[in-house]
Amino acid sequence: MPVDPTDCVTIQLSRSEALILFEWLAKHDASGDSMALGPAEQQVLWKVEGQLEKTLDEVLLPDYQARVIAARKSILGKEDPDDETT
Repeated sequence: MPVDPTDCVTIQLSRSEALILFEWLAKHDASGDSMALGPAEQQVLWKVEGQLEKTLDEVLLPDYQARVIAARKSILGKEDPDDETT
């Protein structure tokens, strides 16, 4: 269904934020974990995932996982992205 441009919302994310959001959406989609979403919510999340996938060329690069790790570090401002202290 076409979207009326006057009824659109624009969200600005850094490239790292977009990559992390895409990774999270893709992981939940691939695992079949619907997080108890309703059909409307699932449809919206699929659309967001698809838009991010079209925008982020990193998704197709061989070092994708390294880029995700670097994005996590960048967002958290930490050396270890799994370190939840501080």
